[in-house]
Amino acid sequence: MCQILRKVYKVITEEKIEQYIEKIPPMPKTLQATIQLLREGDLVKSAKIAKTDNALNAYLKELVNKPIYGFKHEVNELSQIFGILGVAKAQQAVYSYMVSLLSPDKWTFFHLNKNSFYSLQAELSVGWQKILKHLDINDKELESAIALLPASIIVSEALFCEKKEDVLLIRSVEDIDLNTMLKRLCHKDIFDVCAMIASKWHMSDEIITIVQASSGKKEIADPQLERLGKWMHLLLFYVLSKPSYVEAELNDFIEFNVVYVEDIYEEFASLMEVA
Repeated sequence: MCQILRKVYKVITEEKIEQYIEKIPPMPKTLQATIQLLREGDLVKSAKIAKTDNALNAYLKELVNKPIYGFKHEVNELSQIFGILGVAKAQQAVYSYMVSLLSPDKWTFFHLNKNSFYSLQAELSVGWQKILKHLDINDKELESAIALLPASIIVSEALFCEKKEDVLLIRSVEDIDLNTMLKRLCHKDIFDVCAMIASKWHMSDEIITIVQASSGKKEIADPQLERLGKWMHLLLFYVLSKPSYVEAELNDFIEFNVVYVEDIYEEFASLMEVA
């Protein structure tokens, strides 16, 4: 057993995870232009630019027509999609597309596929939008922060699948969750990976702090950012505790800290009950 541990630890190092992060491509020019126009609040021009990218166009149509978005009729025109979503939600959808570009053709470690991964993105996005609306927060970049967790799951998939048999063997002998496993192997947990991706995409330090706070384990000096981290912590646990994501083993990344969120738990529960 000790030999297996040494073998896995030797292969998956901190340098290895940094190599995977480096493989995350910078935003293509079309996406850069779309994001910039959305930051400027120009939905019309951003939709025109986005429409020139066929893959982005197809992705947004598939994403927003999922039942969780609640549209009564299928929406096909990108200008209409952007108009319905608004600036902040449209920007978040574009970041979700960026994440989808990283998604493997076939998932090896986690029990996911293209459809279930897109559903995860949609559920996290809609839940986060609901929270920010409830808190009366209108911040385009903050809405996009929720895209970081799906991106970090993709990186974790790449890391674990290389040594899947060894990792599974270790877990069969030792009761260890995947986030702890990741931390032991790479000296970084999934929230650290989120922070690395946020830096790669030039997101703000505030976004990185909120994502770190959402782990429920890291002390945050700013009370406002910590509070947003609590809301994100609850959302991640709420979504990843659904049967399909438990089966996929994604819930293994979130250790629910009830003490950390006890001051907002009832408020969160009431909000999630609202259709």
